[in-house]
Order: sequence, then structure tokens, then C-alpha cells
Amino acid sequence: MDSTPIVVHPPTPTGGRQVAIQGHVAGIARSDADLVAFLHQAGVTVHSSLLDDETWVKWRGGRAHHYAAR
Repeated sequence: MDSTPIVVHPPTPTGGRQVAIQGHVAGIARSDADLVAFLHQAGVTVHSSLLDDETWVKWRGGRAHHYAAR
């Protein structure tokens, strides 16, 4: 299991990325706005640089902030 609290998995073949927060699947994000919404629902306070903070968010497979189909 990854120790990074938020893991954004590789883009799916149809677009979007699965998001896991502390090991629990939050849903499929199709944009940063979706990702932020999942984090808010989980009680995470999102500041402007959180999504680029590697101690909090691990972007797997593909570029960060890229949600298009692979």
C-alpha cells in the first residue's frame, strides 16, 4: 500500500482517473475540480499547491493534471 495519502491512478481508456484517499476509492476524477470535490468530501482542506505536493498527492502513470483517455 502506498503511504501517500492521495493517489491519482493512470488515466482510464475512456478518460478520467481513479482517485484513492487513504486507500479508499473516492471515484473517477475527470478534472482537477472533480479531484478537489472528492478531497472536500473526505474532509481534506485543499490549498493552492496541494495537488502538486508529492508528500500528499501521488500521480501515477501519465502527467499530473491530465485526465484524457490514454
